[in-house]
This record gives sequence, C-alpha cells and structure tokens, in this order.
Amino acid sequence: MKIAYLDCFSGISGDMFLGALLDAGVPLSVLEDAVSSLGIEAQLRAGRVDRSGISATKVDVLTKDGRPAEALTGGKDHHSHNHEHPHEEATHSHGAGDAGHSHPGQGSHSGHSHGRSLSVIRKMILDSSLASTVQQTALDAFERLGAAEAKIHNVPVETIHFHEVGALDSIVDIVATAAGCHWLQIDEWICSPLNVGGGHVHCAHGTFPVPAPATLELLRDLPVYSSGVQKELVTPTGAALLRALQVKSSAFPAMSMQATGYGAGSNNPPGRPNVLRLVVGESTARVSSGHSRQAAGREQIGIIETTIDDATPQLLSYVADRLLAAGASDVVRTPVVMKKGRSGIQLTVVCSPEKAPRLQKLIFQETTTLGLRYREEEKHILNRSFVNVETEWGTVPMKIGRTQDGEMMTCSPEYEDCRKLAEKNGAALKQVMQAAVAAFLAGQTSREKTSSAEAVR
Repeated sequence: MKIAYLDCFSGISGDMFLGALLDAGVPLSVLEDAVSSLGIEAQLRAGRVDRSGISATKVDVLTKDGRPAEALTGGKDHHSHNHEHPHEEATHSHGAGDAGHSHPGQGSHSGHSHGRSLSVIRKMILDSSLASTVQQTALDAFERLGAAEAKIHNVPVETIHFHEVGALDSIVDIVATAAGCHWLQIDEWICSPLNVGGGHVHCAHGTFPVPAPATLELLRDLPVYSSGVQKELVTPTGAALLRALQVKSSAFPAMSMQATGYGAGSNNPPGRPNVLRLVVGESTARVSSGHSRQAAGREQIGIIETTIDDATPQLLSYVADRLLAAGASDVVRTPVVMKKGRSGIQLTVVCSPEKAPRLQKLIFQETTTLGLRYREEEKHILNRSFVNVETEWGTVPMKIGRTQDGEMMTCSPEYEDCRKLAEKNGAALKQVMQAAVAAFLAGQTSREKTSSAEAVR
C-alpha cells in the first residue's frame, strides 16, 4: 500500500504543501493544468530556497501580470481575514500565515477584494475539467473550512462570504494541492503531531491566541503541540487540506521510502527549518496504523439508503454532486416502485464509516426524506497500483488491480487523462484508451520475458 507521511515539525500551509509535492516529484505541469482549468488569471512560480541549511522548493501564486496574488488580499488565510504562508510573527493582523506579509483586519481594507462565497467556489470547481477525485478533495477542503467558520461565527455556511477562502491564492493553493495529491495516487495519508506555534493573531473580530479559531476547530481529534515559537505555524488552509485527505496521525510509519520532498514557507528564521517534509513510500506494516483496510484485502464500508418520490431529477443530480464532493465513494440512483404504485428513486451512498454521519446530515438537509437506512458491510478489494504508459498521444496512467499474492486481475486506463489527451489531439477517446491498454500489456509481456531470462541465468 502506497502511503505518504507529512512531517509537520514546523507546521503546514497551502504553499508549503505545494512545495513539498513538487520536491517529491510531482510535475509542475500537473499543478499548472489544475490552475488553468479553473479559468482564473493566476500562475505558479516555483524555485529553490534555503531554509536553515535545508534546500527546499518554494511556490508562489502570481497574478497574470506577475504580481504576488496575496498582495491583492493583504496576505493569505482562509479565515475572517486572510492568512496563508505560515510563519509570520504571530502578532500580525489576522491572518498572516507567513513572513513578510501585512494583513487586513485592522484599519482600511483598501486593495482587499471581496472574495468569493462558498457556493461560487463550489460551482467554479464543479464546472472545471479537473478529475472528479481532485474536485472532491478540493471541495471537501473548502466545505470543511466553511463549516469551521460558520460554527465559529454561528451563521449558516452558505451566508459566509469569505475574503480569505475566496482569495485567488487560497483557491489556487487548495486546488493545486488536491491535483498533486491525486497524481501521487496515495492510499493513505499520515501526519506527525502538529506544531501549531504560539502568540496571537489580530482579526476583524479582535485578538485571538494561536491557533486561530477556525484552525483549532479543524484540528479537532488530531494531536497538536507548541514548540514555543511565537508564530502561527498551522494555517486554516493547511488544516483543511489535512482533513480533506483524511489524515491519520502517528509517529514515522514503517515504510520502504521512495521519495522525499521539502516545501518552504516564506520566512527563514535562524536555527529552525521553516519547511514541511513529505515522505512517500510503500507501507511495510501488515496493517497501516489507523487504516480500515486489512491485510486480507477487506475493508469496512458504510451504506446509506433512502427512497424518495417527490424530488426532481435536477435536485437529485445536485444532491449526488454534493455527496461526492463531501467524500462519498459512490452515489447510485435506482428507479423503484414505491407503495401505492408511486414511482420513486432509491438513493444509495457508499462511504467510509467515519464519513457516514456527515453525509447523512447532508441528505436530510438537501432532500425531503424523513428517514435513512444505514449499515456497514465488508468490501473485498484488490491491491491497487499505478503505472504510466506511453502512447502516441501522450502519457496515460494505468490502474492495476492485483490479488494479495500478486496475481494481476485487471488493468484500466484513467478516464480523465485519456479524455484530456483525446480532446487535445483530436483523437477518438476509445482509441486512446485501447492504445494505453495495448502499451501496458506489451510492456507486461516484455517484463515477464526479462524475468524468465533472469531466472534461467
């Protein structure tokens, strides 16, 4: 099983996460394509920097004319007043995530954009050409961020009009990070205990201790500590991304390491590497810590069902999109005949058990149903891995399914990648998919011949 470990000894933020992904091998083009698919005028700039003797990758979000995007909103955050890029002095105006930024929340809001509401951001992501898994991760991060803010301010989440979540650099950080994580094809994300920093942040609502209220809400149930550094080290964006990835917290896991990446924050304090470390590898543990998947190829899943006879197709389609964005593994709508001969739809949602309460609440909020059925079942699964193959139109990732003893049972090209190549090259989608399968099988035959020859020698 492929796992990734986030070592948050100096906190975590969106730009640090992006830098770590690039440093661990994610192509810059993957992040750039994700940004361009949103149709917003932004670009990424990546470079090498030194952080207390550690060489790391620093990523900045720029406007179309090359200006830092955070300068338009007074910094970065995803809070009542921006903060991203940790690791500014914690006496900054809320939210400075990182050094050298001034932030609104005190005085004038000149130059501060009105941002975007959660519903606008949701539509922007769903209307993009991003892969559905990328959309789900990004939307989950925004939904969790919005829910945290709504709880703090005691208002409905849809009424929040964030300056911070809606800021250009904030949207780019979350969406590009989701795309990078999807490219790595990680089965399980793990993080260290989180160093949250210390001091205070100044927001429009007053002065608050670090962690900021929304950050603290997002970090519920995760182990946190402060090393005594008087800076804000974990930003709301970083916390929301951890939640969207469903991270488990543990000490450094047992793994066969494949790649390591360091993502830099803007500040460079003496004696403390202001970086996020990402380690990618294959788990060598029989059962990865805190993961529901078992060694015998089984995992527990939750099944939520209800039947509805008074909802329009448009409403049910919207509900399905919301459920997938909130983390459902699958949503199925089946025509059924209900009592008194009425036609209806059975809505079936497949999810991880820990996400079931949230998804059940969403169904009650968005539909007219008065009751739900819930059960947990055992799902038998194949081990999954990914191999890139080359076709005449470009590179296609192939998803491989194997039994526990290594026997290959299935191989399939990733649809979204094939679709993009077909559209880009004016080719038929089925040709691209067939070519990918043929390239993989040809490579498989070649590898088997090589193994046989080596065995004879």
